[in-house]
Amino acid sequence: MMPEAQATTGPRLSLVVAIDARGGIGIDNRLPWHLPQDLAHFKRVTLGKPVIMGRKTFDSIGRPLPGRRNIVITRNPRWSHPGAECAGSLAEALDLLDGAPASIIGGAQVFKEAIALADAMVVTEIDRVYDCDTFFPPIERAVWQETAREPHPPEADGPAYAFVTYTRREA
Repeated sequence: MMPEAQATTGPRLSLVVAIDARGGIGIDNRLPWHLPQDLAHFKRVTLGKPVIMGRKTFDSIGRPLPGRRNIVITRNPRWSHPGAECAGSLAEALDLLDGAPASIIGGAQVFKEAIALADAMVVTEIDRVYDCDTFFPPIERAVWQETAREPHPPEADGPAYAFVTYTRREA
């Protein structure tokens, strides 16, 4: 039986995403930038936790992420991949968690649906505009409060960026 606190509040969800200066997150189902520091940050934030992603995001990664429970949302009930669990919807993916904290890692449609349910967002804000065809939903300042910021200056020809944590404001 689940503890009462989990039964009433549900799973704690964090959205983990990197965005450019216009909220872009990808082009042609891939990242438009190469930031090894962000990939290392992503690993630190998600390691040991379930990650939930859409099938296109999974395909762009190409394999289950090691050290994490991988839950893939797809409309294809016959889809399967070793090391990944399949869910037909975000709600079904959340049901698989049994109240455990998880990270939503993309793509755009999953972020759009999950942002209303999330408690926190871990956002790498990249100070450059890239050619993107996929975007993160706008971060509404009335809903989200910045609670931590770790700025990083540009290195070599790379952009400046910051690791930013947002938490949902109290209602």
